[in-house]
Amino acid sequence: MLRLLRLARILLVVFRFGLDGFVLGHVRLRWLRPVVGVVFFWRRLDRPRGERLRQALESLGPIFVKFGQVLSTRRDLIPHDIADELAALQDRVPPFPSAQALAVLERVYGKPVDKVFAAFEREPVASASVAQVHFATLPDGREVAVKILRPGIARVIDRDLALLDTAAGLVEAMWADGKRLKPREVIGEFRKYLHDELDLLREAAGGSQLRRNFRDSALLVVPEMHWDWCHTEVLVMERMHGTPISQVGALRDQGIDIAMLSRTGVEIFFTQVFRDGFFHADMHPGNIMVGADGRYIALDFGIMGTLTETDKNYLAQNFLAFFRRDYRRVAQAHLDAGWVPADTRVDEFESAIRAVCEPIFDKPLREISFGKVLLRLFQTARRFNLEVQPQLVLLQKTLLNIEGLGRELDPDLDLWKTAKPYLERWMSDQIGWRGLLRHLKDEAPQWGVLLPQLPRLVHRALSASAGHPLDATVIRLVRQQARLARLLLVMSGLLAAVSFLLLMLWLR
Repeated sequence: MLRLLRLARILLVVFRFGLDGFVLGHVRLRWLRPVVGVVFFWRRLDRPRGERLRQALESLGPIFVKFGQVLSTRRDLIPHDIADELAALQDRVPPFPSAQALAVLERVYGKPVDKVFAAFEREPVASASVAQVHFATLPDGREVAVKILRPGIARVIDRDLALLDTAAGLVEAMWADGKRLKPREVIGEFRKYLHDELDLLREAAGGSQLRRNFRDSALLVVPEMHWDWCHTEVLVMERMHGTPISQVGALRDQGIDIAMLSRTGVEIFFTQVFRDGFFHADMHPGNIMVGADGRYIALDFGIMGTLTETDKNYLAQNFLAFFRRDYRRVAQAHLDAGWVPADTRVDEFESAIRAVCEPIFDKPLREISFGKVLLRLFQTARRFNLEVQPQLVLLQKTLLNIEGLGRELDPDLDLWKTAKPYLERWMSDQIGWRGLLRHLKDEAPQWGVLLPQLPRLVHRALSASAGHPLDATVIRLVRQQARLARLLLVMSGLLAAVSFLLLMLWLR
C-alpha cells in the first residue's frame, strides 16, 4: 500500500509541474493532453520547463535529485536550458531549517553547539540531497566544514528504493530484455552505496583513504578529517578554499590553464581506478573546486567505488584495446569474461563494435553525439545478449560525470589521446618487471609462512602411501609448495644469470 501511495505521489508531482509534456508529446499519446489539462486545470505552466523539472525532482526526494545531478552534466543528451537549471541540484538544494541542524548537533555531542565549536555559522553554505554544510571554527582556531545529515532521510530513501525495486521486478517479468539488464541487481548496488552515504563516519573513512592515496600529489588535494568531532550523522573536515570548477570564467581570470585542467581530471580518474582501485564516484561539478595553485580539490566522499584486481585488469585491457582500435580484442575480452553467450561469433561482435566506435575517434568531445553512440551501443548489447555488470554500474556513472565535466571545461579535449598513454604505462607496470617485483613483495609474507612447512608436508604426502589419507587442505598446500619451489628455482637461475652477466661486464 505504501508503494502505491508513493507511486501516486510521483504521478501527482509529474502532472502538477507539467512534466507530462515530456511524455505526452509522443504522437500516440497526444490524445491524453486534453484529459490531463482538464483534471489539472489549476496548475501553473508559465515557468520554464527546466525550472519545473528541477522543482519536481527536489520535491520527490534524494534519489530523484541524484538523477538530476547526473543529467546536469550531460549537455550532449539534454537541452542546454534544462542542463543549466538542473546544475542547481549539485549544491543548491533547498536546505532544512537551521534549528533542526542545531538540534542534531546537540543530540550528537550532548551539549550546546557553542560549547563544541568556537564559532558556528547558522546559515548553511551548501545544501545537497542527503546533507547540508555549515562553516565553523574548532576550539584551537582551525577552520572546518561541518556536514549534517538530513533528519529522517533514511526513511525516504528506503521508501523510494522499495518502489524502484518493485518497478525493476515488473521490468524483469514483462520486458524481453529485463533479465539481461539485471535491473534488480543494479538497484541493489545503488541501495548499498546510498546506505553507505547515510553513514558519515563511513564517508569520513573514504575521504581519509583518498587523502592518503594522493598525499603530496601535484594533481589532487583532499581535506583532512577531524575524527574527534565525527559521528554517523555529523562529519567535520578541514575547510578548503578554492573556486568551484563550474566557474570557468573565474578560473581563466585567475590564470588557470583550462585545457590542462581538463586533462588533469582524466588523469586523476584513471589514477584512482587503475592504480588504487578506489575512486570518488560522485564527481559532479558541485563536489569539485580548484585551488589557487591549479590543483583539484575533492569534496563529498559519500559514494566511493572499489574495483578488484580482476576488474581493473579487465577494464584496462578493454580500454587499451579500444584506444588502439583493436576491436577484436575488445570482443574477445567480453567473450572470455562470460559477458556474452559462449556461442557468440567473435568476428560478428567485433564488426558490430567497430561500427559503433570507429566514427567517434579523432574527434573532440564537442563533435561527438554521445546520445547516438549510447543508443547504438544499447542496440548492439541487445543484439548480442550482452549482460549488464552491476558491480561496474557505479564506474559507468562516474564516467558519465567525468565526461560531462570534461565537455564543460574543454570541448576540444581529445579523451582518447589523453587517456591512452596513462593506460599504456599502467599496463607496462602491471605486466613488466615492476609488476613482477611488486607481486613478489606482496606474496613474500605468505612464502615466509609456507616455506618452513614444506618438509613436514612432503613427509605427510609420502606417508599417504602407507595408508594415511590426505585431506584436501594438505593436498592444496603441497601443490602450492611445489609451485613455489619451482618458482624459486627459476628465480634463482635468473638471478644467477643476471649476476654472472653483471660480473662479466664489470671485469671487462
